[in-house]
Amino acid sequence: MKLFVKLKQYFLDQAESVSNLEKKINYIFHNKDYLKQAFTHKSLDTGPRQNYERLEFLGDAVIDIIVSRELMREFPEGDEGLLTQRRAALVQKPYLASIGQLLDLMDYLKIEQSVNLGIEKIAERQQANLFEALIGAMYLDGGIDPCRKLILDTVWTYKQEAWKSTNYKGKLIEYCHSKNIENPLFLVKDISGPDHQRTFEVQVKIGLTKYSSGLGTNKKTAEQLAAKSALEELGASF
Repeated sequence: MKLFVKLKQYFLDQAESVSNLEKKINYIFHNKDYLKQAFTHKSLDTGPRQNYERLEFLGDAVIDIIVSRELMREFPEGDEGLLTQRRAALVQKPYLASIGQLLDLMDYLKIEQSVNLGIEKIAERQQANLFEALIGAMYLDGGIDPCRKLILDTVWTYKQEAWKSTNYKGKLIEYCHSKNIENPLFLVKDISGPDHQRTFEVQVKIGLTKYSSGLGTNKKTAEQLAAKSALEELGASF
């Protein structure tokens, strides 16, 4: 009998936790399995349809398309270089992590205890991953409209904060346009470390010239650092 009471309380607590999140994002999931998957880390379940990685992949694309559309409305005369720069700032991991923190998404994460979330960069990446996974889950459950609303209420609402920070990748693209040279390529040279603590090495290539590599705990951070190095080597002001 005691076991039954404990199990009942556990499931009530879980339901209340989910309900609190749904209230925060102002969206009720029809299929709760999508929501559960969005907050299940690979360290607990390596099944691709059980952890959040596929949803993160989808959410990243959904954020890109919605942000791109809003930027075209915001800057009707803006060229491709400007739009690319502004979008890069809004979809970079550190900014999306701040949105995840705003929504307290880490409170809902299910993860193996051995994963060290005390390391700032790992925790930051998790926050961003969870926001992307949540958007992916919402898209599968309810289509583009609820995703657009949440993105407009969060990512777009605080866009000026993102644009205040230096977006080295965007500035490098802009620099190449201004000098009428080829767009930079961002080449992943190496990925090392376990799945939950990876290190990415990215190198910038412009035409036939390769520049110093950037290292980061995710691809986007490594790209930003590689772009910064390339700008310095090119003698560009930023």
